[in-house]
Amino acid sequence: MPGLKRWLRRAGLLLALAFGLVLLAGWLLQPQRAGRYLLQLTGSALGLELSAGRIDYRLRGTPQLVLDDVAAKRPGDATALLLAERMFVSLPWRTLRTRGADLTVQRIELDAPVLDIPALQRWLATRPAGKQTRIPVLTDGLRVRDGRIDNDDWRIDGIAIDLPALHPQHLLRMRVRGRYLAPPISIPADLAIAIAEPQRLLYGKPSGVAGVGALTLADAGWRVPSQVFLAGPLRLGKDSALMKPAKLGIAARHVSGATVAPFQLGLHAPMAFNNATWRFVPLTLVLDGDGSVPDGQARGSLSVGRKLRLHLDGALAGWPDAWPALPPPLSASTSPLPFALDYQGALAFSDAAALSLRRDATTLDARFRLPDVLAWIDAGGQGSPLPPLAGTLSTPRVELDGATLEGVEVELGEE
Repeated sequence: MPGLKRWLRRAGLLLALAFGLVLLAGWLLQPQRAGRYLLQLTGSALGLELSAGRIDYRLRGTPQLVLDDVAAKRPGDATALLLAERMFVSLPWRTLRTRGADLTVQRIELDAPVLDIPALQRWLATRPAGKQTRIPVLTDGLRVRDGRIDNDDWRIDGIAIDLPALHPQHLLRMRVRGRYLAPPISIPADLAIAIAEPQRLLYGKPSGVAGVGALTLADAGWRVPSQVFLAGPLRLGKDSALMKPAKLGIAARHVSGATVAPFQLGLHAPMAFNNATWRFVPLTLVLDGDGSVPDGQARGSLSVGRKLRLHLDGALAGWPDAWPALPPPLSASTSPLPFALDYQGALAFSDAAALSLRRDATTLDARFRLPDVLAWIDAGGQGSPLPPLAGTLSTPRVELDGATLEGVEVELGEE
């Protein structure tokens, strides 16, 4: 009898276990029900409301989860911080068994994700402080297609990211494409980026970063297609970034109508980002121009955000041959032209700038608008002999049409 009782107890346990497994299998075979429960658990851990229009997964082999029409929103917020038409995640069983202690993911794919920056910032402000962020290992990488980032007055669309693999302590290589839009300016870009050690960036430590590729700055009437290179040690803060020093090289051409002006630009400066503004202070700049673009070098400061702020003190190597000829004796001088340039206004450089220019004893203090000056240069001397400037020109002597004028002071008007 005691043996029979033990057998019955074991049989009962086995039957209960089998019944539980049947219930679990039935539950797992209902992707919508099980998937929504998993989303609820994940959302509760993150302080987010997570939803999906369709949920599917596969448990055989390497577990895979597919979500369609995904939305992530902070409770009480009207705007989702993340939307996606499709999200695919594949992760090994050991990640599930260790509950993320071994944070290895096979692959992540996102189709048409939309990230809202203000909503993201509102959510981040609610997150508990002091919890260390971890970077997962991605054995088969990350792929993003047709992505978009929205902010109050700018956005980036057409985002595509290809990341073959990711390890927090190993060199990361990825290709990023997209188009920055802050009307009337647009900047399409296609860049290859390398990060020496991604984990150091999360710890607030510097890590070497380099990027190379194509970038085009464009407005309604002109564009500047460029090949760019940027490298330096990058350090990330909570809402800021610092690359010190940053080395930026640009090989570009300014295209306006039928006029093409090629140039090369080298820039060396600490590069800081905060409050949605990039700052290069102090800045060293070298310009190697061709045609209507002069050669020169300068020091100063540059900030790019909602507005462009620029201050340069430097010298032009000479008066370009493509510019309208200077009258004698200025045309005979081979002296460099020291200058000071100040600008604050639209990113397209369409607002008025202040310029001080000197050659020998001749000085010019003027205000100008770059589009007007470029149109005057394009005319090649067919229009007004004087550039469209407003200011004062002073020179000891000038020769015009066979007449010699001394002690000349000229008031220039914008007309």
